[in-house]
Amino acid sequence: MEVISQNIANANTTKTEEGGPYRRQLVHFDAMLRNQMKSAADISTNNLSEVRASKIIEDSRPFREVYQPGHPDANENGMVLYPNVHVHEEMADLISASRAYEANMSVIRTSRMMAMQTLHMGK
Repeated sequence: MEVISQNIANANTTKTEEGGPYRRQLVHFDAMLRNQMKSAADISTNNLSEVRASKIIEDSRPFREVYQPGHPDANENGMVLYPNVHVHEEMADLISASRAYEANMSVIRTSRMMAMQTLHMGK
């Protein structure tokens, strides 16, 4: 959600320290297997134990070009390069990430409650 927030915050940033417009960031996830044996058979049988964010990569989609001849970052043709961030897409990703987090928290709460009920049964 932090990367999505950065993308939304920089949706109109036309100049960065590198000189060009802001480039959309994406999180790359890796599936970690139970026995750390990464075979195709393990993946196809859902022998997964966790998913981790392994790195942040830049989106390779082209920048948006907008005709604004008075803009300080306009080129000789009056075109300004804007980031390749689409706010609607980012909001959909944010909602999806938020709901996945809520679902995982619900699983944790349910397992904790079941463990506590199991302990109380032994009394």
